[in-house]
Amino acid sequence: MTPSFRSRVRAMIYGVAMGDALGAPVEKLPADGIRQRYGRVESLSTRWHKMDLPPEQRNNRVRGDGIVTDDTLMTLALCNVYGEAGRHLDAWDMADGMVRQIAWTPRWIPELQRETMLIERLFYPEKWIFQRHQLTACDPRQGGIGNMVNCGAAMYIAPVGVVNAANPRAAYDEAIAFASGHQESYGLEAAGVFAAAVAAAFVPGTDIDTVVETAQELAKDGTGAAIADICAIARRERQKGSDHATIVEAFHEAIGRYSPMGDDVNHTADKAGRLTDAYQPSRLKAIEELPLALGFCLVTGGDFRRSIADGINSGRDTDSIGVMAGAILGALHGEAVIDAGDLRQLDSANRLDLLGAADGFAATAGQIIASDRAAAKAREAAFAQLDLA
Repeated sequence: MTPSFRSRVRAMIYGVAMGDALGAPVEKLPADGIRQRYGRVESLSTRWHKMDLPPEQRNNRVRGDGIVTDDTLMTLALCNVYGEAGRHLDAWDMADGMVRQIAWTPRWIPELQRETMLIERLFYPEKWIFQRHQLTACDPRQGGIGNMVNCGAAMYIAPVGVVNAANPRAAYDEAIAFASGHQESYGLEAAGVFAAAVAAAFVPGTDIDTVVETAQELAKDGTGAAIADICAIARRERQKGSDHATIVEAFHEAIGRYSPMGDDVNHTADKAGRLTDAYQPSRLKAIEELPLALGFCLVTGGDFRRSIADGINSGRDTDSIGVMAGAILGALHGEAVIDAGDLRQLDSANRLDLLGAADGFAATAGQIIASDRAAAKAREAAFAQLDLA
């Protein structure tokens, strides 16, 4: 039975939170570090690898046992922007609605264990939204220029795929228009492609191979090349039945041609002033998270839980890889992937009502899609009256 639109939105939001919370305790560890410390991470009840450090060495944060990070909170914030606007978005909504969400709307921040503004939790490339739009009053379309190029816009862009459900090209275009207020270069491109993949997952009767092919067709430059390389490996290793360690090694060798970071992803004092081309604009590069997430989705044949776990256990930016796999496969499969116990733990640990938030957003997205259908009919009628002689 084909899942309903609301069911798919519920599972997409759940997939974001599940991938985020499952990956957060091991974020920035390499794959072999995860294997040595944990074996394989598959449970939300996982202790953060930094939890025993003094509070100041972990930025006074807590993780583990279902706690989500900024990936989920920014995704829910974008849902709220849509709820306030009631229409499709562009860069002006980044300057307006998203700035209000991150800088002027207090909410419970699970990692900080207190209510405050989301901007207090955000990494510098996401704080850039506030600086560029409110403090410098830039042209909203130029908001992403000069930012550190990373996965920051892609990690929360899934709702754009929902309001453009089954229309990947429209999702790509809207994500680029909106996220240009935050990111540039391959960071912006990844946002467009990820939104397109989520939209493609809503096509009735589709499968993960078709979803990935659609994303690959839309992807440009280094992002497109990285996805092509990773997905070729995924299909090959799926056919061979290779183990996880072999797949991770092959994936990391391939993505290394597009992302220079490798396993050394921490920002430390000894890196100050060091020459690097990481995070710099380039038509030849790609973020790691999206190609890897798509690759793990392909390797498992679209298995929701295994794709997320495989992505997380590959190391590095584990939470964002989990978020991207979870969003795409949640939208593809619908509520059948939701585990009631995990949902309760996620809601309790984060003081959230994920299904309530999803239902509210599904209603907003449904109204936007209904307006699109009416506008399309009006355009067809107008086109039919054109005199092309």
